[in-house]
Amino acid sequence: MITGKVFGVDELWQVLKNRDKILMYGTGNGADKILRETERRQINIDGFFASDGFVRDRFFHGKRVMSLEEAENVFGDFTVLMAFGSARDEVIENVKRIMARHEFFAPDVPVADGDIFDGDFYLRHENEINKTRALFSDEASVKTYDGVIKYKLSGDVGYLFDVEVSEQDATELLSGGYTTYIDLGAYNGDTISKATDLYSSIKHVFAFEPAKKPFEKLSKRCSELKNVDFSLFNASASEKDGTCLISDGGGRGSQLNANLSLSGAKTREVGCMKVDSVTDFKNEKLLIKYDVEGEELNALNGSVNTAKNNDTDMIVSLYHRSEDIFMLPQVIRGILPNSKLYLRKLHGLPAWDINLYVCR
Repeated sequence: MITGKVFGVDELWQVLKNRDKILMYGTGNGADKILRETERRQINIDGFFASDGFVRDRFFHGKRVMSLEEAENVFGDFTVLMAFGSARDEVIENVKRIMARHEFFAPDVPVADGDIFDGDFYLRHENEINKTRALFSDEASVKTYDGVIKYKLSGDVGYLFDVEVSEQDATELLSGGYTTYIDLGAYNGDTISKATDLYSSIKHVFAFEPAKKPFEKLSKRCSELKNVDFSLFNASASEKDGTCLISDGGGRGSQLNANLSLSGAKTREVGCMKVDSVTDFKNEKLLIKYDVEGEELNALNGSVNTAKNNDTDMIVSLYHRSEDIFMLPQVIRGILPNSKLYLRKLHGLPAWDINLYVCR
């Protein structure tokens, strides 16, 4: 059992055991994940509140959802646990207002489930974490890495505010001049539009999206783009060709892994494919984006030949699983040993949109 500080910070879950009034800010899937963890650790949640526009007359886990004002009238001072994510400026400003009035944490619970990044997890993987820190190519990456790890351990969002950058600043790390773009987890095509607007040199796009409704929107969006050839796959990028299960919610983040374990989720079987199975080009100037809801390792393993046979840059999500932030950079260094690795955290809460920018 962890006692004292870990990596220079107080571990969130130990702190919460010493708090007698804890309210959760937000409801839904994120709140359910946090509740499972607080229940496992025998930490009591006293109530729930939401932003004024989301209160309505409703209950969550048997307790009426309050406004912040109501919660303050009932409980006075209390500790807040943020249970949702957002990059909207007005939401972030509201968070800062609440932080000025109450002790405030945003527990880090993995998007794709799995182990919590707590003190015990950190100590089990400390050698790997330190090994990855040495791989980054600039001091800003090291600062981002350490800030994100301190956030994950402490739940203190101030560490995230300290290291976030704009998407424009992050993409300036890439070398540009791409002739081909591969989008793994293309959703409705919004990231394809950004890429083709930013790099007019892109003439070929390969896009993977397993969810049905987003794939329909992706197809429509791509049909409207000019001077670009498209290969679209209603499938999940993987390390094998076959089938896998996804949740069938139809929204961003609907994909789960091939060994779907989320109890009660509505699922659908879809195809899964290796990138290497559908590409045979060489010496292209290539950008690959990996954002596949926890299946980044499998997608990387299925695209090794494509990455090696071309002049390849990558944007890789490092936030879906607790181990991603230190494990995936090591995998990528093995695939592209001469690459430069840059870590950046984009605007928003909690520790989502943590990306590795890989340049050869």
